[in-house]
Amino acid sequence: MTLANFTSRVAMIMSAIVISIMLSGCDQNENQKSAKRVSDIEPQVSVQLWSVKDEVKRDFEGTLTILADMGFDGVEFAGEFGEYSDNPEALKVFLDGLGLNVSGAHIPFEKLNEQQFADTVAFYQAIGCDSLIVPYDARAFDPQHVKEVVADLNRLSEKLAPQEMKIGYHNHEKEFDDYEQSTYWDYIAQNTHENVILQQDVGWTTYAGKDPIEYVKRYPGRTFTTHYKVKLPDDAEGKLPLIGQDTIDWPKLIEANMTVGGTRWLVVEQEEYPNDLKPLEAVKISKQGLAEFLDAR
Repeated sequence: MTLANFTSRVAMIMSAIVISIMLSGCDQNENQKSAKRVSDIEPQVSVQLWSVKDEVKRDFEGTLTILADMGFDGVEFAGEFGEYSDNPEALKVFLDGLGLNVSGAHIPFEKLNEQQFADTVAFYQAIGCDSLIVPYDARAFDPQHVKEVVADLNRLSEKLAPQEMKIGYHNHEKEFDDYEQSTYWDYIAQNTHENVILQQDVGWTTYAGKDPIEYVKRYPGRTFTTHYKVKLPDDAEGKLPLIGQDTIDWPKLIEANMTVGGTRWLVVEQEEYPNDLKPLEAVKISKQGLAEFLDAR
């Protein structure tokens, strides 16, 4: 090899090294930007209408107007639509007038059976709802039937995908009972498609003695929507079932939801009303408590 050829080859190798370093730096910058984009996504705040179920039945429009005035970005339905039960298009107009989006809806598996699937999908599409959450199924913590729940979730996930909709499941405490060296919730999470929403109810998770933050981190990107509710452990003293007056580390949970969980909706749910609070009063206090944590970020 001549000196000229040797010098030429060295120059080519050095150029390749420089280009490789530059590309690596670009990739690293892109990864950092991507991570920043994820962490910068601010979830919106919704309210599960089960929290005020009696008020919704008595005065649907008036109750949703009050919730909108509290500053909620959206609502999660639980089967009650007032005078709009047969008119989803008019319901959408009403919600738009209040500035409320639909963060999701709780529906049983039966609403998505062969006979009702098309009508159910059409109704929720008309009101702008793309997340359908099964709130409870006793099979989910039954060793003989939990696999049926997994199969149903996977089947509906595939069936809803062309409609640009998702299916999900919501936990109570029983899903955290032991099952196959872990829990029923872990089994469901590990055996369902990645686009099946794991709507963790952090109140029930805490009540079951588990860490809701750990469960957000355990299944990245799966907590698309989550219930922010307080369900105090039996041994809790001096605390109230209101966000900010309880035992949950909300700042760390919010951070986990934003950076790991892929969470788009924080859904306030109130099922207990301490000190003789009315449901709407308790919801307002929890909403304000959550707002303080979000503003402090």
